[in-house]
Amino acid sequence: MLFPRLARAVSQISKLRSFSSNASPLFSRCGYATVAQADDAPSQNDFPSKSPVNLDKLFWSKPCSLALPKDSPLRVDEPDYQGVRRFILKMLLFYSKQSTSIRGANVIYKRIIAQVDTPAIYDVFNLEKTFKITYSLLVLHMWLVLRRLKQEGKEGVDLGQYVYEIYNHNVEVRVSKAGVNLLLLTWMKELERIFFGNVVAYDEALLPDAKPNDLQIKLWRNVFSDDGTTTPDETDLKAAKAMARYVRREVGSLSLTDKESIFSGNFSFTPLENKASVT
Repeated sequence: MLFPRLARAVSQISKLRSFSSNASPLFSRCGYATVAQADDAPSQNDFPSKSPVNLDKLFWSKPCSLALPKDSPLRVDEPDYQGVRRFILKMLLFYSKQSTSIRGANVIYKRIIAQVDTPAIYDVFNLEKTFKITYSLLVLHMWLVLRRLKQEGKEGVDLGQYVYEIYNHNVEVRVSKAGVNLLLLTWMKELERIFFGNVVAYDEALLPDAKPNDLQIKLWRNVFSDDGTTTPDETDLKAAKAMARYVRREVGSLSLTDKESIFSGNFSFTPLENKASVT
């Protein structure tokens, strides 16, 4: 189980293959696929023009650690106060395990948002910038991180709970900014069901007895397809296959990333900006 407090939600939908394979009545009524853009995301007009991308050539390299170098400007290190200031902060529980975990969880979630909101991920996989697709990518990268945290046992699961709570608040803000305040509670319940349905689907797709194209099918249904049932054309099929390779590579790379870098958030998903120029 990913989170002790959400175990019931997971068990209730563990039999789902992929929630998004069935169209949601709520999202059909509210125009889920065309809701305003996510919080703090760049508008479509700000996105660069798409370059031709040869998807068949992408994401074949071997996984490698995603830890940020010690001299990376992207690193966020714990403040190392000394003397009286450190003593006072210790008294105020600034260095307690809970406080340290919350700070780490915030940095981790910023790494997820940085990957999901970058224009490059939409360009590379030929995706539109809609609420539905942005949310699908957010869930996918949350799953990648929570799966890695779970590998560290209870300590990782506990940290994952903090990440999930930050994610939940951020999604609420995004939905509210999308202009559906009157149905906010209903939307949040629906999005929670989608979240856990997708998590179960991706976990199943990586099981030893899963078929080779299971992950590709799940990604097609959850990310690319409007209703989860249509058959992809050749372009979309290539994009889904490329995303499956990307996901498998990130799974392997996160596993190779050391615990300290993961827990502190000092890692970065594979950059996609330079992929858009691959032909």
